[in-house]
Amino acid sequence: MKACPLWLSLPMAYHIFGGDLIKTQLGKQGLPDKRIAETWEVSDVDGMNATVKNGDLAGKTLRELTERYPDELVAPGWRGPHFPLLTKFIDASSMLPVHLHANDDAAQRLEQQPNGKTEAWHILWAAPDTSCLAGIKPGVNSEQIRKALLAEKYDDVMQRKAVRTGDTFYIPGGMLHSFGPHTLIYEIEQTSDIQQHAMPWKMEDGSKISSSEREKNIDALMAELRPELTTEPHPGLTLTQNADITRLFCCAGPYFALERWRLQGRYTYPFTGVRIISSIGEPVKFEAAGESWTLARAETVLLPAALGEVTFNGPGKSWWAMYPICKIM
Repeated sequence: MKACPLWLSLPMAYHIFGGDLIKTQLGKQGLPDKRIAETWEVSDVDGMNATVKNGDLAGKTLRELTERYPDELVAPGWRGPHFPLLTKFIDASSMLPVHLHANDDAAQRLEQQPNGKTEAWHILWAAPDTSCLAGIKPGVNSEQIRKALLAEKYDDVMQRKAVRTGDTFYIPGGMLHSFGPHTLIYEIEQTSDIQQHAMPWKMEDGSKISSSEREKNIDALMAELRPELTTEPHPGLTLTQNADITRLFCCAGPYFALERWRLQGRYTYPFTGVRIISSIGEPVKFEAAGESWTLARAETVLLPAALGEVTFNGPGKSWWAMYPICKIM
């Protein structure tokens, strides 16, 4: 495998909670003129598989590269059925469904899937007084939860948290949650598309779900729910390495770490495992594999493990988000 930065195709989801924030607020170019809920920046999910757009590997899917070159793409010694991370920009112009994703154990036992989905949200923009639902209130039992979900009285049993631009929420598999309206986030998560939701409508088009199907959905959700889980918004931990870069550590766990960088000059960054870089500022130039490259605003690039090092030439006051794997499972 020739080690070079990889630009990928962009699967999208057009769910009813989306709008035009990814285009108007984030500034992402080349999007269709329609409601967009999610752009899947790096995806190896079945049915939403990304394909390489540049270089000698153009036309290859991320799944093909993961299977053929796991050491060079992900990390030396890593093995897995698919690329381990999924990253998205999500437009919650309207409220997302109240839902959860199974953890690894429940995914394997109940969904016949190799892994669950733990995720994190970094809030890129939120309107004043925005909030989210995340986790179950203390002292609430299973029957109370089920009745509240059927009655759509989510605040009776769920914890509501303030949402502010720049905060990060870590959402383990099994935690019931929802966010929106008026929220734009970057989401990083395990590669998976399994979920159980409690709504009386389908998020794809808003069509009504029958009562029997909805009760079945809620029963499946309850089987995967972990009501003891809690989360809080976190502003991150800032580390100023030198005059050229400030690194904000947003969160870290067993599946990924999330950082947000501010570049003000030239900075060389070495790494041994795959890195995903998503721009949330002005275009930045970087050097890798003996060539120069430019990452556009709201664009994402995948840096294979074998690349080993990149040098950024960042303009002042530009923010960049970086999403590295911090542990190979």
